[in-house]
Amino acid sequence: MFGTRVSWLPALALAAICGGAAADVPAPTHYDDWPAIASPRPADPALDERVRTIVAGMTLAQKIGQMTQAEIKSITPAQVTQYYIGSVLNGGGSWPGKNKHAGIGDWLALADRYHDASMATDATVKIPVIWGTDAVHGDNNVFGATLFPHNIGLGAAHDPALIEAIGAATARAVRATGIDWAFAPTLAVAQNVRWGRTYESFSSEGPLVREYAQAYVRGLQGDFDDHHVMATAKHFIGDGATWNGVDQGQARVSRGDMINVHGAGYFGALRAGVLSVMASYNSWDDVADGVDYGKMSGAHALLTGVLKDKMGFDGFVVSDWNAVGQLPGCSNASCPRAINAGIDMVMVPDDWQAFIANTTKQVEDGRIPMRRIDDAVSRIIRAKLRMGLFDKRPSQRAGAGDASALQNRALARRAVRESLVLLKNKHDALPLKAGAKILVVGKSADSLPNQAGGWSLTWQGTDNGNADFPHGETILAGIRAAAGAANVSYSETADGIDFKPFDAIVAVIGETPYAEMKGDIKLPATLRHSDRYPEDLTVLQTVAKAHKPVVTVFVAGRPLFVNDLLNLSDAFVAAWLPGTEGGGVADVLFASADGTPRHDFRGTLAMPWPGVPCPYAADGPGKPAAWLFTPGYGLRYAAARELKTLPTWPTVHACATPGAP
Repeated sequence: MFGTRVSWLPALALAAICGGAAADVPAPTHYDDWPAIASPRPADPALDERVRTIVAGMTLAQKIGQMTQAEIKSITPAQVTQYYIGSVLNGGGSWPGKNKHAGIGDWLALADRYHDASMATDATVKIPVIWGTDAVHGDNNVFGATLFPHNIGLGAAHDPALIEAIGAATARAVRATGIDWAFAPTLAVAQNVRWGRTYESFSSEGPLVREYAQAYVRGLQGDFDDHHVMATAKHFIGDGATWNGVDQGQARVSRGDMINVHGAGYFGALRAGVLSVMASYNSWDDVADGVDYGKMSGAHALLTGVLKDKMGFDGFVVSDWNAVGQLPGCSNASCPRAINAGIDMVMVPDDWQAFIANTTKQVEDGRIPMRRIDDAVSRIIRAKLRMGLFDKRPSQRAGAGDASALQNRALARRAVRESLVLLKNKHDALPLKAGAKILVVGKSADSLPNQAGGWSLTWQGTDNGNADFPHGETILAGIRAAAGAANVSYSETADGIDFKPFDAIVAVIGETPYAEMKGDIKLPATLRHSDRYPEDLTVLQTVAKAHKPVVTVFVAGRPLFVNDLLNLSDAFVAAWLPGTEGGGVADVLFASADGTPRHDFRGTLAMPWPGVPCPYAADGPGKPAAWLFTPGYGLRYAAARELKTLPTWPTVHACATPGAP
């Protein structure tokens, strides 16, 4: 799918691919059509009858209210009562009282107010509101919560049991705040790292995403007790396949690839009984078969024909943020096409009142059949009943308001250790010896925002400082704890530093935070990291003059062209976006007093690593084979570890720009 590795990848390095889950790689599927997926839940006639009875007693206003999801900044509890609202959400960068540092009590109190409002309507049967949140690497909107590594790092760990544990820990944290629904996991199978959401993808390989999806959903949903939340499989479908990695763009893949590669995660999620699926922003043009499905939010053939009818999904489909407004003939506040296509709950953050008025008129004039409304509402109510939301206020659930539920630092630290991938280790630069004098350099060594990346307290992960993560540990702090503070010095740029006292240098460099849209690397830009972050090359060039071992820890949301940085490093570690537990990095970098590693490297690549600045076919013709390291690559301390000097392609400053889709 990605091409072949470059011819100059050393054979000894290939022989070092070991450990991890290499022997247990799940097999790909070869379906000719979308498969029927058996639900793990047995049929429940009593539940279905209860749903039918509730829906039969509802007015049109109550039904459309259930299908409406509004942002907490745009709706009051009183309006939830007035309009029979079925769901609220907090988007990235939205908190109770617009306070980024809101405490768990503030979240829980607001959840109670929304719940109480939903139960104060004049409906015959009171239907509780459900609150959704983007808890994508822990409860990442909540001040002080543990943040786990982003998905790209978890994919490198190749450990479904770890993923299930993280899902369960995230669920406990979210439910403690009074929220019932997590917009996770992302099941994109990212194919082009230009995409700014690459770090939200576990792997470029469908089988791993399938296994992780099943584990993550099990962890989040559990048995629907007080410590679990509703999961969301997103974004259906093909968001990781867009042309040139353009966010919300057009996927140009065959039907076979859409089913067996990009559908893989949904097979796993449905097998685990996921209760909600979020439709994607992207479109799909199956050029080979001559079928253009258009934007997912309006694709009846996929949302209804494939997901619900063929695959048997009995939960509900929610649209993404104002996604329906991207459909031809629609606006954020009016889109019968999306509802008729199979969207059950419409995320209309701000225009929800106009949406309710427009949808009511569209049902009354026959543009939306009542049977479609009833089906959508039945799916939503069935999910709420399965979640047990009718039984208690948020504050009455076990664990509600427990601030300790926001913390699971040991699990996060383990996840960091397992996710690290050692790409190079020349002359045994690693592990660092006990008692060694260490100089730490680089902009990301003492930066929790850079470690955490996007979707961390704020949407893009920007406008944060270390104080915004009060329970976190930077990579620098972890190194100081491992080596002894007296043995560690720090200089971000290394300017003016006398290198003589130091035995080794650790450079912590990489990308700064970004999220969807803003994180895209758009053509004709190359994938050369140093083109976007020249300060990282400069600091490595500076410390190279010391003629001391240089260990580079690369903090980034995707594999990038870093041959120049690899050449300047004796050891090179892909740390991805490790979250708030930087000490997990130090755990693997250092030896014990007896010289043995405290922890070995376990991670292996779940995506290919580019060996040229423009690795994709769309970047232009005549390129050499593109990949320096292919999926499955990752060194261990006991393995061969030489890497020859790599070509840097200094004359390539731009990639070819193909014609627009």
